[in-house]
Amino acid sequence: MLNAEVAERRNTAISRGVGMQTQVYVERASNSEVWDVEGKRYIDFAAGIAVVNTGHCHPKVMEAVQGQAAKFTHTCHQVLPYENYIQLAERLNAKVPGDFEKKTVFVTTGAEAVENAVKIARAATGRPAIIAFGGGFHGRTFMGMSLTGKVAPYKKGFGAMMPDTYHVPFPIDLHGVSTEDSLGALNKLFKADLDPERVAAIIIEPVQGEGGFYPAPPELMRGLRSLCDEHGIVLIADEVQTGFARTGNLFAMDAYDVAADITTMAKGLGGGLPIAAVTGRADLMDAALPGGLGGTYGGNPLGIAAAHAVLDVIEEEDLCNRANELGSRLKQRLESIRARTPEMVDIRGPGFMVAAEFNTTDGSAPNPDMANAIRAEALTRGLVLLTCGVYGNVIRFLAPLTVPDDVFAEAMDILEASIDAVKGA
Repeated sequence: MLNAEVAERRNTAISRGVGMQTQVYVERASNSEVWDVEGKRYIDFAAGIAVVNTGHCHPKVMEAVQGQAAKFTHTCHQVLPYENYIQLAERLNAKVPGDFEKKTVFVTTGAEAVENAVKIARAATGRPAIIAFGGGFHGRTFMGMSLTGKVAPYKKGFGAMMPDTYHVPFPIDLHGVSTEDSLGALNKLFKADLDPERVAAIIIEPVQGEGGFYPAPPELMRGLRSLCDEHGIVLIADEVQTGFARTGNLFAMDAYDVAADITTMAKGLGGGLPIAAVTGRADLMDAALPGGLGGTYGGNPLGIAAAHAVLDVIEEEDLCNRANELGSRLKQRLESIRARTPEMVDIRGPGFMVAAEFNTTDGSAPNPDMANAIRAEALTRGLVLLTCGVYGNVIRFLAPLTVPDDVFAEAMDILEASIDAVKGA
């Protein structure tokens, strides 16, 4: 079987709306490596977009899933509940940042977690409006894409967005937007267009994911916390991509000196199985009436079992420290490349959530062509990379935190060779 043959079938059978960054059709995977249907090996620096932080098919995760599958795969927790769902909620209530009593609800996807966080905030406050940030990504449902701060491809062609959703600029020094600018835009919004007494929540990614891996400055988080406290607004941290040791802490918000009221999570929680969660202040989480939250597959037993194993692996293998170590080594290598690559204008990100941004040689404009060319060249050499950013000019690095040292070193050599090849083209 050839990748091209499968791709032809895919083009006939699958909606073109499902975008793809590669035409590599995977047959099997292990830790940080995948093999396609032609038998070619790749080093995976995408991790299913920060999903398999514990690596593909981690033995402990697989054992937990197989053990649960032998017992039962689904009853719907709202019909016939199971204890390990409650135990996982207890673990997340203890681990999610915030020195207050918490409760949790399980759903299936990151977008669904965001939807439910908004529902909870609205139910708790009796207010309709939600504020998000330019460049943020919160999913592809109607509320998710309304909150997402990027039009193409997420909003284009889908008609009117959800009402009472607003955006303010995210602070990015490289793009000339400061924390003061962002907080000033919020205050202007409150003065000109939106009574803060109508705002249910402000939602923010501690590190923007699809938007380009820009970390939120601590002063911004403090400013948001202060504004939310002043006006009775719920602060939601979208940790769907940043969660579960990726940033060098279990949650990215652990690095800040303020806490969100509600946290959304998914991706890395299930180690490859679909599970998501919303954890927040108990009084907020109890605002919805019974039956107002949940879903048929929310907290599926296989996902619950996988999530318990993921939390165990993160602790037992000290993956938070591993993320910091790998991220430091990656940044050092990128800095050495940057010294002779003027197009690489920025290297950033906490832990092992690292990105490199590319502009034109004179630095005057984003350079998505170069970023995509490096991604494509690396793929031909056996390294899977992803691009991101509002302009598509950022390469993000999301390898499993369990990547072995020798495989990591091999990936670094491929990356450097790919950049050199594109520069010399």
